[in-house]
Amino acid sequence: MLISVFVEHAEPSFIFALALAAGVSAQVLARHLRIPSIVLLIATGVLLGPDVLGWVVPSELGNGLFQIVRLAVAIILFEGGLNLELRRLRKENKPIRNLVTIGALVTGVLGAAAAKVFMDWDWSLAALFGALVVVTGPTVIKPLLRIVRLKPRVATILEAEGVLIDPVGAILAAVTVEVLVQASMDPLLSGIFLRLGFGTITGLLAGCAIGLLLKFPRVIPEGFANIATLGMVLLLFESCDMWLPESGILAVTIAGVVVGNFPGTRVARELGEFEEYLTIALIALLFVLLAADIRIATVISLGLSGILTVGALVFAIRPANVLLSTYKSDLTWKEKLFLSWVAPRGVVAAAIASLFAAILDSEGVAGASEFQALVFLTIAVTVILQGGTAPILARVLDLRLPVRDSYVILGAEDLSFSLANCLSQKGQRVVFVDSNPNHCRAAQERGYQVVYGNALAFATLSRARLERAYAALGITSNDEVNSMFAREASDDFDVHRTFVARSREQSSVRDRLLEKQGSRALFDAPTDVGRWNIRFRHSSASVRRILYMGLKEDTKASIPGSTDGYVMLTVERDDSIEPMFEGFEAREGDRVNVAIYEPEIESVIQHLNQKGWVMDEEDRGSLPENIAEKKAPKNSS
Repeated sequence: MLISVFVEHAEPSFIFALALAAGVSAQVLARHLRIPSIVLLIATGVLLGPDVLGWVVPSELGNGLFQIVRLAVAIILFEGGLNLELRRLRKENKPIRNLVTIGALVTGVLGAAAAKVFMDWDWSLAALFGALVVVTGPTVIKPLLRIVRLKPRVATILEAEGVLIDPVGAILAAVTVEVLVQASMDPLLSGIFLRLGFGTITGLLAGCAIGLLLKFPRVIPEGFANIATLGMVLLLFESCDMWLPESGILAVTIAGVVVGNFPGTRVARELGEFEEYLTIALIALLFVLLAADIRIATVISLGLSGILTVGALVFAIRPANVLLSTYKSDLTWKEKLFLSWVAPRGVVAAAIASLFAAILDSEGVAGASEFQALVFLTIAVTVILQGGTAPILARVLDLRLPVRDSYVILGAEDLSFSLANCLSQKGQRVVFVDSNPNHCRAAQERGYQVVYGNALAFATLSRARLERAYAALGITSNDEVNSMFAREASDDFDVHRTFVARSREQSSVRDRLLEKQGSRALFDAPTDVGRWNIRFRHSSASVRRILYMGLKEDTKASIPGSTDGYVMLTVERDDSIEPMFEGFEAREGDRVNVAIYEPEIESVIQHLNQKGWVMDEEDRGSLPENIAEKKAPKNSS
């Protein structure tokens, strides 16, 4: 009661803040529950809206709501374009092109026909609905792909369609609104092609300009790239819309694709991360505000007619779209079936529906509220029905990626072989990548699978099947190559565990970069990989097992830090094994495979003993007699 009274007298800024906080909370909960976040976002908006609690009343934001919506959509679509990689799109360019052109036409025409037949709307309003449901949406597709982990081909088609179809649908809807308001067909074709052409050309030019500015640190200093790009994107969007309404949405999408694929742009990854976080916040805000703007009674009043219209979209129109768009393509019937089923609508459809419904309402066009309600019903049904069943269908059709079960190692040399041997003895599958034919031959002779080629080339990494990798390890003498390999594995193949071997000559900048890209520093301390390769090659190094007994007075001092005499390779805890990394905190009973330089073995073992580590029973018998008799320190438990 007190909260309701407080909210009743709150400023519009409080409504804005409450919607954002509630939306982010809903997304966090959805991530924990592993369900599409839009389901909870819509529910949250309805709960907080006028029909239930009445805490979020979008009408009190006035025209500011629609300005927020417009700018948010621009940022969301720029971020979507930023993450589209042209090298992937080229492989599937035909089905993607057809889905955005032929598929858009099929959905638009048949969607309008469905609204006309089942809703009994006039053709103008039905055409607006058909134009708007052309969109699918990256805001729903991307989270879905994270959950389902589809094979790259189908995932690429779905993601590209979601990004590129949104501006097409928005432009079609904008032109249809002009026809409705002006009661004339004159703007139809000229308005569509003019906006498409203007948005494409402007987006290409602006994307190249932004890419060039980001390429040179003297122009935009480090730390300013993200905010500078955001400012330029919003200016591009508003400028295009000022000259030609609704052309800005295509311009920012094209600009995002150009910037994301611009050669030599130093901040592409940081920019993508910044835009992604911003997009998550904007999606949370928009869906809560827009869902709160929908009247439950209006949605219910759609009745069976609304259900039949949405059903036609799901069960008839989308399959017809995919069937015609993929005709004579080399997609399998399973891939076509999955594409035919998955087409959830997202925040762009909701935002554009709300904007145009307000325009129609202000112009006195009948049916604006029913139009908005039907779009939200479409979003809810497609997200829950298609998004909820997509993981099951992908499993039935065998379109999911296999379980991640391999370690992919860059650098097929002696230190890497020693680490790989420790992993493989515990049943782990290891794949090597190297550009040196002699190294590849050595790996093959040891029985390992090896991929020859440039490890930073997408084609090479694809042959290494990184999409099946549990972890990627860069173990060469070149720190930069190791880091770039880990970044490519993470960005292009969604490998969550990446390890980078690094030399002793490291700065705090390198530490921050590793932390930012989510990689761990391999081994227990910086390691001279080249030196250890030579030691193993000359048989002056061996791998032994040590056991952590713990220290009574300081159990945290468990990783002693390597000297030149040893390097910790892997750690075994319970029934699992993983590569050793800097900052690892050992527990009593942990076993570590450690490479030891034989000429210094006595001093190394003494050093390890002082830190609570003792030689494993299996290896103790192979030590020289004067070393084997040494016991663990008295203070070890």
